Amino acid sequence: MPPRYVKTIREEILYEYAKLISRSVFGGQLNRGFITDRFKPLRDGEITMSGTNREWQREQEMPRQCVFCGSPDDLQTDHLIPGSRGGSDQADNMVWSCRTCNVSRGDKGIFQWLGLKRKDNLHRLVAGKYLKELYDLHASRRTLGIDRATLETLCGNCRNSSSCAKWGKTQELTCFCLESVF
Repeated sequence: MPPRYVKTIREEILYEYAKLISRSVFGGQLNRGFITDRFKPLRDGEITMSGTNREWQREQEMPRQCVFCGSPDDLQTDHLIPGSRGGSDQADNMVWSCRTCNVSRGDKGIFQWLGLKRKDNLHRLVAGKYLKELYDLHASRRTLGIDRATLETLCGNCRNSSSCAKWGKTQELTCFCLESVF
């Protein structure tokens, strides 16, 4: 869960992105001090999330396999933010997924589907794309500034309440809140 200094939806997205940077630098590991060190410049606008063109170039270098389980079989395009929940058909919202993972996930958000323990194992490039899509979605809905004190404004219409209850995170700012707007 994010530390107490992460107070808004925007900051939660940036905190999750700082964790991606840590995983990249430390061979998949999370280094809490480094995460904090990257989060603050992200929050303060001194550094930004990498551009979509750079991510697209790196994504083209990835092997053609399911981004969730690594299977090269029965691949299909999958929406990071499900089309049935308003996700676009643009390349920034699309990844390769095997049929098994695609069907298993259905119209759930990635964090809801993977859960809190498995979400940090998502491929860094895919997670980065997803966080950028979530950022843009929250920006368009003007929900980036929602903080811990006003979280109930998201909770009322959120489809992730069962996940929050399952993980004991009801009314807490978590990655599930990032998926609350679709």
